[in-house]
Amino acid sequence: MKNLTNLRLLLVFSLVISITFLTTCSSDETNEIVEQVEEEVEEEEETTAVDISVLASLFYYDASLSVVVTETEVIITSTNEPDHKSMYYDQSDARYEAYNEPANSDFMQNPNNIETQNFVFTMPRFPEEATNKEATDFGPMGVSVNSVVFYNQNAAPGDDILEELNTFDQYEGHPQNRGQYHYHLEPTWLTETLGDDAFLGLLLDGFPVYGPVENGVRLTNDDLDDYHGHTSATTEFPNGIYHYHITDDLPWINGDGYYGDAGTLTQ
Repeated sequence: MKNLTNLRLLLVFSLVISITFLTTCSSDETNEIVEQVEEEVEEEEETTAVDISVLASLFYYDASLSVVVTETEVIITSTNEPDHKSMYYDQSDARYEAYNEPANSDFMQNPNNIETQNFVFTMPRFPEEATNKEATDFGPMGVSVNSVVFYNQNAAPGDDILEELNTFDQYEGHPQNRGQYHYHLEPTWLTETLGDDAFLGLLLDGFPVYGPVENGVRLTNDDLDDYHGHTSATTEFPNGIYHYHITDDLPWINGDGYYGDAGTLTQ
């Protein structure tokens, strides 16, 4: 916000100087031009410095997460336990559901179980594009509306992510060796429940993640930038916002890193 305000003042000042020395416009004409420039920069502010607190109510799984909005931050605390069944819950757990994939001869269950976590995501309430983009780390890079964390397209050292696909449960998630259940790609429980164009969660930089469909069209990687997102209107942000989209192909959720400045994650 501060940078854009300074930009507005600079543009207005430069315009007034130019008009004073290079033209013979009347004062009324000058005022009209200045007002037009101010309106254009204010429109840019509204598009860029969006308030993501409007998304807080869309994080629905209260049993596993909470959302607190402050003047400058959105803080999400998550135990990272999905609200859907999985073969990765202990068999004594009511949420356990056996699963196999007979069409996939390489299907296998990994040896891990879902364990309760304690993640605290602190994200900017007014996300903006970063000057120096940062890569996402292997591990949680965001959180979905049902408390499950998002991982990037990379596998653990020594593993192949394309082989790991064979270990995903019926809702395309699995836990790593510390019991952190996570989604690398489209969380089908959410897109089937909420819609394939729905808001699905936030990355750590505060920018939202949406499903693979926009305006009735299933997007591909070619529709998105290097960070796997673009700026356009959404249901929650009719004036436009930068946002990520899930697609069917690698890198699935995120590309070369965070588009904005990442907040912090503790666990």
